[in-house]
Amino acid sequence: MATASFLCDLAWLGGPSATPNVLIDVADGRIAAIRTGIRHHPNANHLTGLTLPGLANTHSHAFHRALRSRTHGGEGSFWTWRDQMYNSVAALNPDTYFELARATYGEMVCAGITSVGEFHYLHHGPGGVPYDEPNAMGEALIAAATAAGIRITLLDTCYLQGGFDTEVNETQRRFSDGDADTWAQRVQLLRPSDMVGIGAAIHSVRALDRPSMRLVAAWADTANAPLHAHVSEQPVENEQCNTAYGATPMQVLAEAGALSQRFTAVHGTHLTTNDVSLLSTHRCTVCICPTTERDLADGIGPTRELRSTGINMALGSDSHAVIDVFEEARATEMNERVRSLRRGTHKAVELLTAATTAGHAALGWHDAGKIEVGMRADLVTVALDSIRTAGSDAATALETAVFAASAADVHRVVVDGRVIVTDHNHVDFHVPAALTASIKAAWRA
Repeated sequence: MATASFLCDLAWLGGPSATPNVLIDVADGRIAAIRTGIRHHPNANHLTGLTLPGLANTHSHAFHRALRSRTHGGEGSFWTWRDQMYNSVAALNPDTYFELARATYGEMVCAGITSVGEFHYLHHGPGGVPYDEPNAMGEALIAAATAAGIRITLLDTCYLQGGFDTEVNETQRRFSDGDADTWAQRVQLLRPSDMVGIGAAIHSVRALDRPSMRLVAAWADTANAPLHAHVSEQPVENEQCNTAYGATPMQVLAEAGALSQRFTAVHGTHLTTNDVSLLSTHRCTVCICPTTERDLADGIGPTRELRSTGINMALGSDSHAVIDVFEEARATEMNERVRSLRRGTHKAVELLTAATTAGHAALGWHDAGKIEVGMRADLVTVALDSIRTAGSDAATALETAVFAASAADVHRVVVDGRVIVTDHNHVDFHVPAALTASIKAAWRA
């Protein structure tokens, strides 16, 4: 039995504040014991600063990492950004996608992320020609996550239309399986493991017809798998959906049988009051992606309403304009302040719960996201002596993490009991160099 011990100066055990002097014993990747009031242990790994459960990035498109800083010149909207995004897939194949995803997931682990939900729709080769191995691109993502030491839920995405009653364009052919039955046959070949979950995604109500949405929802229900969908990200999406169906995207998804405790609505920026009620009734999760929503000028979601109805919120970095779950958490509250002109809607503990427990659960990992006996031993330690965080104590450490810290303050990361990041660096490869090389290759036509 593989064992280890970690002595934390401060650890968040789920209460309103951090607990000092916590010893965490680990056996075979699980938390075996937790003791408080322990100031010294001769054989323990000393974790200085604040130790949190592993963070979850509930919504990722790994290939978007190649877009960072390349889409900020000039004016535009989500739709003009989307055209630039399409250009980024041209040179990607299973080999180049593996390298880009490994580097991107490496950046995530260095930011304290121990589980990622990969909303995967880049399935096929140029022109939509399938690879000899039909899941070559998905398997490349799984291999990349394994190499980076991160847990992955591959949310294999059905994408069949270019828009409402519109055929896919040349680039979008790479995303499409042609029909939902063929999508389901391909996804059925993917295999989960202890570090790999397989889920499903409806790309959006504009990208699937109603019968196809029902089939994807039924597949997820049969597999008892997470089901995610982009929902009401843009006002235009809502307008077009109303024209096509006389309903909001949430209503269309509800009619398709998509809503359940396993369903996560991604973005939810322009939800109606009735949409929020549907999500609450079905105990769904909403994944907020504030850094992407502000980067793409999408708007500010109704997080106060989500909170007041008890809807679980999770966090995602989506387009990877930045990869920093602390910033996603902080922006959730700060955006709400701008929208409502009121402070303190989302408390630090609630935002940390969104970043940990709720995010892992939305990805199907119900045994992660808490420092509790029996849970996966995912530990993330945040420095409390950086320029950003210096001056905090046990009473203010959680607020410091959420409202002041950044990904750069993460200096130690443990995934399933294995140290993956130490002294801010990945133990297996140099992430900045890997990002530089893989992004260069991704743009090489």
